[in-house]
Amino acid sequence: MLWSIFERVRAGLQSRQLITHAELFCSLAAAISKIKNVVFDFAVVDEAQDISVAHLRFLAALGRGRPDALFFAGDLGQRIFQQPFSWKALGVDIRGRSRTLRVNYRTSHQIRTQADRLPGPEVVDVDGNNEDRSDTVSVFNGTPPEIHSLKSQSEEIKKVGNWISERAKAGVLPHEFGVFVRSTGQLDRARAAVKESSMVFKILDEHVETTRGHVSISTMHLAKGLEFRAVVVMACDDEIIPLQERIETVGDDADLKEVYDTECRLLYVACTRARDQLLVTSVEPVSEFLDDMLV
Repeated sequence: MLWSIFERVRAGLQSRQLITHAELFCSLAAAISKIKNVVFDFAVVDEAQDISVAHLRFLAALGRGRPDALFFAGDLGQRIFQQPFSWKALGVDIRGRSRTLRVNYRTSHQIRTQADRLPGPEVVDVDGNNEDRSDTVSVFNGTPPEIHSLKSQSEEIKKVGNWISERAKAGVLPHEFGVFVRSTGQLDRARAAVKESSMVFKILDEHVETTRGHVSISTMHLAKGLEFRAVVVMACDDEIIPLQERIETVGDDADLKEVYDTECRLLYVACTRARDQLLVTSVEPVSEFLDDMLV
């Protein structure tokens, strides 16, 4: 069934003379491999945890096996868009050539320490490369994160609205607030909470453009790369994160583990958008991930 749909999509693209992003990068990789001269002396890649198989084939073609041609910066704990795969099998072997950066300049010690409990002290990729976070340090302190479990959505909305109002009175500007939820289905809860605080807001789209004077509201996936003085992560309920719909689609234990790991990293990304202050809320029954944060 799925293969027949896949073939129909491919046929439709071909008839319109279109290709996918993956096909584009694979074609570029094939073309570059035929060129005698080096295209670029060096390539620097940020957010390397999110590159795909096709991206890496393209970059491997640029590097041509030269030992120092490619430089990658990334965080395995923030891999939320790609399934894991072997870099070594595609010609990019970083084993023994990587190191973990130890100093966190963006997030307070209190927020980072609590958020780091989600992915755990060590993260390992398919090729066995290990990121040890146990000795990471932050360069500044802040207030401890607040984690609250409420009896109803109305209580949660009121709690979040009051929290935002109190911090606004203390000098946090509207555009210095970020409010995140797991999926679009929970955006109404975030809207209601910000309205409770009497502040104006903007729902971020795929362009992720924040607006001065507006509280930013978005799903956790769009939170990637953003930073706010104060962050609220709402609706961390059971069956919302990890998302029950994803769990029900898995076929074996390995797939189930990947779903849990990705959902956990998604919460980690949302929480670490906060620089100084973090509030995490849920309605009972709560997500099992909150137990990890409270250990």
